[in-house]
Amino acid sequence: MMTDLNSLWFALVGLLFIGYAILDGFDLGVGALHLFTHTDEERRVMINAIGPVWDGNEVWLVTGGGALFAAFPEVYATAFSGFYVPFMLLLFALILRAVAIEFRSKRASHAWRRTWDVSFTAASLLGSLLIGVALGNIAWGIPLGPGYEYLGSFWDLLNPYALLVGVTTVALFMMHGAIYLTLKTEGAIHDKVRGWINNTIIFFIICYATTTMATLLFVPHMTDNIRNDPVLFVLPLLNMLAIANIPREIHHGHDFRAFLSSAAAMFFLLVLFGVDMYPRLILSSPLTEHSLTIWNAASSDRTLGIMGIIALIGLPLVLTYTITIYWVFRGKVRLDRSSY
Repeated sequence: MMTDLNSLWFALVGLLFIGYAILDGFDLGVGALHLFTHTDEERRVMINAIGPVWDGNEVWLVTGGGALFAAFPEVYATAFSGFYVPFMLLLFALILRAVAIEFRSKRASHAWRRTWDVSFTAASLLGSLLIGVALGNIAWGIPLGPGYEYLGSFWDLLNPYALLVGVTTVALFMMHGAIYLTLKTEGAIHDKVRGWINNTIIFFIICYATTTMATLLFVPHMTDNIRNDPVLFVLPLLNMLAIANIPREIHHGHDFRAFLSSAAAMFFLLVLFGVDMYPRLILSSPLTEHSLTIWNAASSDRTLGIMGIIALIGLPLVLTYTITIYWVFRGKVRLDRSSY
């Protein structure tokens, strides 16, 4: 029973972070693309495309962090102590993004708005990069001691592989954000955004192919589970099909289907990451016996059971809230007096 609960919570925590990546991923992608427009009206349209939903999307990050703390407290402690500086930088980036969105249109000054435009893009790029760097280090492995404390430094986390995953994450979010903008815009800016999509797809595919090759060569343990169970090969196959379907749907003018394909690509990519990591949560390198797994990092069986009941109540509420917000603010963006 304990193993089943541990695996269930591994999947549930992963699902919450996947939800955050898909939802806030396009927010960060829109921010990364923000400076590619040049007029104040176009930039306002881009901000208002995410304005009603960006803060709600971060609920998934908060919920995922809370679930991680409740189910795997040892991982939470190790990650937040070892990755303290990157997490503080990520928090700074998310706060700066929020401030930029809210403050940008408070004054009509060109210099004022330009400052917040640059801040919005810089915060989005930094946040995207740091999320990818964290994933890259989890896959690569970090030095942990017998007490599961991080033995390295901040600069050790900026290794080439982690930075490569970080850049790939930026590319993925930019592609996702560009596709989302096609759903929310019309007219000249819609045509402009559609022109960005192929470039973002090319950028992502180049990064994705490079990261895949680097993983196969330098992080071979990330393919162990698929080699041991070939049925799991369906995951990278579905991921590739989802990516390949994006330009097809864009070519036929099916913007919503392209967005669903982009979301599916992110979903299968992160599911593949979780499957490759299982049952490890944080890999210790080079001393793998110090790794944190779903067994040695988990709360008690009783705690996991109680938290499971809470999750059955809370997760539908989060889903309902998310669906309601997107339904209420569906349709194209039109600027009015209440817009950002």
